[in-house]
Amino acid sequence: MSLHRKGRAALVLALVAVVGMAFRVSWNALRDIAGAVGADATAATLYPFVVDGLMALALVATLVLAGDARRFALRVLGAYTVASLVLNYVHGLVPELHGRSVDWSRLAEWDPANWALVLLATSLPVGSIYFGSDLVAKVLHHRPAPMLASVANAEESTRTATKRSMADLPESAPAPVVTLARLTVPEPVAVDLGKSTPVIKPLPPVAPVPAVSIEPRAVPAESTRPRRATGRVPDVAKPRRPKRTPEQLLAEARTVTADWPDAKVTAEGIRREVHTSPVNARKLRDTILAERTEAA
Repeated sequence: MSLHRKGRAALVLALVAVVGMAFRVSWNALRDIAGAVGADATAATLYPFVVDGLMALALVATLVLAGDARRFALRVLGAYTVASLVLNYVHGLVPELHGRSVDWSRLAEWDPANWALVLLATSLPVGSIYFGSDLVAKVLHHRPAPMLASVANAEESTRTATKRSMADLPESAPAPVVTLARLTVPEPVAVDLGKSTPVIKPLPPVAPVPAVSIEPRAVPAESTRPRRATGRVPDVAKPRRPKRTPEQLLAEARTVTADWPDAKVTAEGIRREVHTSPVNARKLRDTILAERTEAA
């Protein structure tokens, strides 16, 4: 655990060192750009903190915020990163800007490009005021999502436990009966008038509250486990039909197949019409066909 913490601390220190050196390299270019657009020595010295400092603030805000606020911080970080990159690039292209921290100068030979670069350089401090204030306000008003989730989970678990405890209470449980017993007060004792012992006065008797009796009722227990399929039909679901003799089955089969041709007399057809088993249906088919053959 200690090695893990030391490794993380070393990584953070290395990152801070790299960022500090990168800021120092960018600081020289941004200072000269600020001097070229009319800033004095003090303003030119503070100008890099306005641009690169807001980049660091936006980076910290992206690590804290979430949702739309985090996307806003990422946009601010990307916009100021691109602006700092453009100004550093212009500083490298124009040798006249090197070392000129106060004197006026042009940032580009082409007038539209010069106007655009001057507008960019002069608008960054104003944008830092607006975007920096907005980011700080969002960070101060941000509530971490895990805290909200833990509170919601605690409330949900409390409600679930309350429902379970209420469900476990039997319906036939009698209501608690409150009975007030008669207060026993000691008899007054005669005391000497010279002593300061207070006289205890008897209290009026309190009538007891009548007990209310509730007759418990039997509630059948219900099982919450699902029934397992056994493949058998319960006896209750079976049709209550009288058992027929072979003679009765043959008579019903003769009646049903009286107008059937020989090709239609099948065991399946007899089984469906007479409502018997496949074995009995085959026997009835053979008997009826044999009788028709003998009659022919």
